[in-house]
Amino acid sequence: MDERIRRMLAVGKEHYESGDFPHAEEVLSQIVEENRGFADIHNMLGVIYHAQGKFSQAEECFEEALAINPNYTEAALNLSVTYNDLGKYDKAREIYAKAMARSKSQPRSLDPFAKGKIANMHANLGSAYHGIGFFAESVREYRMALDLCPTFVDIRTKLGNVLRDMGNYEEAIAEFLKVKENNPSYSAARVHLGITYYSVKRWEEAMTEWNEVLEMEPDNKSCKLYLQLVEQEMKREKKSDDSQDE
Repeated sequence: MDERIRRMLAVGKEHYESGDFPHAEEVLSQIVEENRGFADIHNMLGVIYHAQGKFSQAEECFEEALAINPNYTEAALNLSVTYNDLGKYDKAREIYAKAMARSKSQPRSLDPFAKGKIANMHANLGSAYHGIGFFAESVREYRMALDLCPTFVDIRTKLGNVLRDMGNYEEAIAEFLKVKENNPSYSAARVHLGITYYSVKRWEEAMTEWNEVLEMEPDNKSCKLYLQLVEQEMKREKKSDDSQDE
C-alpha cells in the first residue's frame, strides 16, 4: 500500500468512525476505484449504503468483502442483515449460520446498525415464541438480543414480561429495575414493574411506580385503572383482617 492510499484510508476511517458517512463515502469510494483489494473498505461502504437505505449497493459491497476475505465474520453478519432487508430470508439464515459457526463467541465489534438489526431479529423471534407459549425459547432469544444491545430497553422490558408470565417474578423485577436505572423515563417498563409488584402483593411498591408514571404522563389510563384495582385489593384485605380480629 503506497503512502497516499495509506493517508486516504486513515482519513476515510476517521470520518467513518465519527459517523461522518458522507465524507467517509467520498474518500473510501475513491480508494476502491484505485484498488478493490481491501475487504474492510468494502465492508465500511456497505454499512454506509445500508444506512442510506441503498440495500442493493450494500449487498454488493458486503459480498465483495467476503469474496476478498471469506472468513470476515463482521461482513458476513452485515450481509445477513442486508439479505433480510431485501427479503432474501433463506440466504440471510444461511450466511448467518455460517458466520456463527466460524465464530466461537458472539461478535463484539460489529457496526452499530448490524448489532441493532440482529438484536431486533432475535427479539422478533422472541416475541413469536412468547405468543405461542414457548417461554424458555422466548427468553433465550431476548437474552441473545440483549447480549448484542444491552441498552435496548424495549427488549429488556419484553424479557421481563416473559419472565413474569413464567412465574419468575424476582427475575422479572430485576430486569425492569435495570431498565428503570438506565432510563427512568421509559414508562412501559415502570408500568410493568408495577404490575409485577402487584402480582406478588407488593402493593405499596406497585402504587409508587404507577404514581410516578402518572407524574410523567398524567393521562396514562392504564396506571389510573391499576391504582384503582390495588386500592380495592388493599381495602378487601384490610376488611378481611378486621373480620378475623373480631
